[in-house]
Amino acid sequence: MSIRERIAPRRIRHTLLAYVALTKPRVIELLLVTAIPAMLLAERGTIDPLLILNTLVGGLLAAAGANTLNCVADADIDKVMKRTARRPLARATVPTRHALYFGLVLSVASFFWLWWTTNLLSGVLAIVTILFYVFVYTLLLKRRTSQNVVWGGAAGCMPVMIGWSAVTGTIQWPALVMFAIIFFWTPPHTWALAMRYKDDYKAAGVPMLPAVATERQVTRQILIYTWLTVLTTLGLALATGWLYAAVAVLAGAWFLTMAHQLYSGVKRGEPVKPLRLFLQSNNYLAVVFCALAVDSALALPRVFGA
Repeated sequence: MSIRERIAPRRIRHTLLAYVALTKPRVIELLLVTAIPAMLLAERGTIDPLLILNTLVGGLLAAAGANTLNCVADADIDKVMKRTARRPLARATVPTRHALYFGLVLSVASFFWLWWTTNLLSGVLAIVTILFYVFVYTLLLKRRTSQNVVWGGAAGCMPVMIGWSAVTGTIQWPALVMFAIIFFWTPPHTWALAMRYKDDYKAAGVPMLPAVATERQVTRQILIYTWLTVLTTLGLALATGWLYAAVAVLAGAWFLTMAHQLYSGVKRGEPVKPLRLFLQSNNYLAVVFCALAVDSALALPRVFGA
């Protein structure tokens, strides 16, 4: 076998991995985790594996398309920030034009897949999510306001809406509450990470809150949004059974304790580890939504009656 023949498979594998990296797989995982419980809650006690699979495929395509287009729009600042300097476009592993086409194809495919396998509303919501994430968050808000993730984070809330609409063809109040849970959860989750990498954001000229505010101001906002997150999860108990309610209370107390510890540490001038809150916030959201999935699949007795 010649040197060229040995190098070719490696080059193909390297290129494929670069395209996968453009889609931000770890972000997609978290988004899909919230869609399944929403579908199960929409029709408690009923599980339609094919519908769930089709919705997840459509959601995966939509998230992958949005993330890829985000990488295209943010290629210039990704080169500056240490945390993102290894992304494919920052390292010129993938041509920008090819990444743009890749993102557009994934986005269009998500719409037609969801329309074909679920309903038109789900497909429209997927496209709205992509457009909002790319044009409103990435191009309009991210580089202009310290509240960028507050409003821009709405894009990450949409999988629950898509999941609910795939089952019911409508949007009802439990879907809106789940949307609110993720909406309030996003700022403390993101700001905790941004506290660790605030110098990156300063270098890139991105006014993420920790880059333009004091740690005390940031952790106070983290605490406020954590309280809003936990209270909203308790509100969803009106539509669920005892298992979800119990987990929401216990997980909420745990999440609040971490946020209070972070805020108190900053107030006392002690060294703090915001990255711990960032990592544990992922676990918190996963635990709450997994409890929702089990509670809904088993159709456990409702806390507040039928």
